[in-house]
Amino acid sequence: MAFSTSGVDIRTRLQDLIPKLVLSPSIAAMMIFVYGFIVFTVYLSFTNSKMLPSYDLIGFENYAKLWALSAWWTAVSNLAIFASLYIVICTAIGLTLAILLDQKIRGEGVLRPIYLYPMALSFIVTGTAWKWFLDPGIGLENTMHLWGWQSFHFGWIKDRNMAIYTIVIAAVWQTSGFVMAMFLAGLRGIDNEILRAAQIDGASNWQLYRRIVIPMLRPAFMSAFVILSHLAVKSYDLVVALTGGGPGRATELPATFMYSYTFTRNSMGIGASSAVIMLMTIAAIMTPYLYAELKEKP
Repeated sequence: MAFSTSGVDIRTRLQDLIPKLVLSPSIAAMMIFVYGFIVFTVYLSFTNSKMLPSYDLIGFENYAKLWALSAWWTAVSNLAIFASLYIVICTAIGLTLAILLDQKIRGEGVLRPIYLYPMALSFIVTGTAWKWFLDPGIGLENTMHLWGWQSFHFGWIKDRNMAIYTIVIAAVWQTSGFVMAMFLAGLRGIDNEILRAAQIDGASNWQLYRRIVIPMLRPAFMSAFVILSHLAVKSYDLVVALTGGGPGRATELPATFMYSYTFTRNSMGIGASSAVIMLMTIAAIMTPYLYAELKEKP
């Protein structure tokens, strides 16, 4: 009996230990290559690092230089335009598509994968495809000219004042289907009895959505805002593939600025400080959301 009891104890310990052993390499890699490099980047932002890392601390000098650069202000203003339009348009399109699909329309099983398909593509593929489509020499404008519409012109991708909106178009095309799926899941989670009761009380469809459905979608709105904000702040590959940050600096964002100053301009300290600013921005967005989510749980 003693042998049996000890055998059970050993088996129980092994069952508790094996998951920890399996997960420990992944956790160690994450601690080193994610959080470790975040700490290292923060440290570099306080050094005079140029082409290679330096360990001579200079305080907040890099941050002062960063905010004095016109290129950084251009990147920040472009981010404000891009993020605001990207979040608003994606949310509006996603909510509209979700409401339409929630009407149990015929062919929903076909339409839903079509709307979600762009999210399966990488931003590099999306940027390259839209670059070809928007290029006046080979894309939409050239096609319209070949079809006989010679007065048609759509050269936003070459226009310094309009190029940032091509980034918005491509990003919205890729992400709006994902936002639709989030809202559709929220709509399908609403109790139909509540809606029937409101209809019996004489509520119109507009009142039904404005006063009941949309307020109950608050978690979906918050999740969409956090995800879209995060994608907007760290947008890099889409910009590089679509416009390369040009023409000039017309589509430069903080992520492309960070890469440029870190790896091509030999200003690693300034690049690291811009990365820290981006990290703080994402943290400022996600921390209240996570706090609210955790607070609601018992």
